[in-house]
Amino acid sequence: MATANLGGTFTFANSATTVHRLGYGAMQLAGPNVFGPPKDIDAAIGVLRAAVQSGVDHIDTSDVYGPHITNQIIQRALYPYPENLTIATKVGSRRGEDGSWNPDRSPASIRASVGDNLRNLKLETLHLVNLRVGGLFAPDEGSIAEPLSALVAMQREGLVRHIGLSNVSPEQYEEGRRIANIICVQNHYNLAHREDDAFIDQLEGEGVAYVPFFPLGGYSPIQSSVLDRAATSLERTPLAVALAWLLQRASNVVLIPGTSSAQHLRENIEASSLKLPEDIIAELNELGKASE
Repeated sequence: MATANLGGTFTFANSATTVHRLGYGAMQLAGPNVFGPPKDIDAAIGVLRAAVQSGVDHIDTSDVYGPHITNQIIQRALYPYPENLTIATKVGSRRGEDGSWNPDRSPASIRASVGDNLRNLKLETLHLVNLRVGGLFAPDEGSIAEPLSALVAMQREGLVRHIGLSNVSPEQYEEGRRIANIICVQNHYNLAHREDDAFIDQLEGEGVAYVPFFPLGGYSPIQSSVLDRAATSLERTPLAVALAWLLQRASNVVLIPGTSSAQHLRENIEASSLKLPEDIIAELNELGKASE
């Protein structure tokens, strides 16, 4: 697979870490509903290796995917890891035996989750740990001081290198940055869900990465006649245009589209070199306003 520009690069503030702006989200490597093993582990391994061979140097994962399964596949596919590979993971929830997602941000759970990630990824230090705070799509209100302080303690022990936040409000981010050096925020954002527009602009000015999850709409892909027309005029897929729009939205946007398909991986990588003309960007911007 030929190496594309992968959206250029981004260097995290107060960090020596630089990554290509198009990374890879590993959630879909687990079984249905992100629970249990995939039908074809060899295919999952192949997609991971193809991503790295194409130049992807940033993988987003969590030990709750499976649980444990996705991290074990990453280790099997890529260990020993390339020196330039950044693996970001998340803590703040546990999986029930029925596959349920259960928030758990107690210090004991945070420590246990860090340990699970270290063991299954076969790492001595986690490159980047995001503290996930909210529900599926939106932040929960309240202080994040206790779980974040638990992560900071493990950072001092050398178990965690960098810290980020996931599914947080701007107010929680402000609280968090008083406790730790926050290098990224991972929130729900895409063409049709633009609540974080001002937040993205703020973070861009501070050199903090913004990592949109569900960049293509989530469980239901974005459906829009405006997006379809733009894709037709550019002879690309609507999803490629949606990814390209995100990369042009702000310089601090770092993408982690996920797929278990080698074909979709190639399409995502090709999207990173798509330059949208200003008139199409203006039309797509109106799509976001219409959804407010």
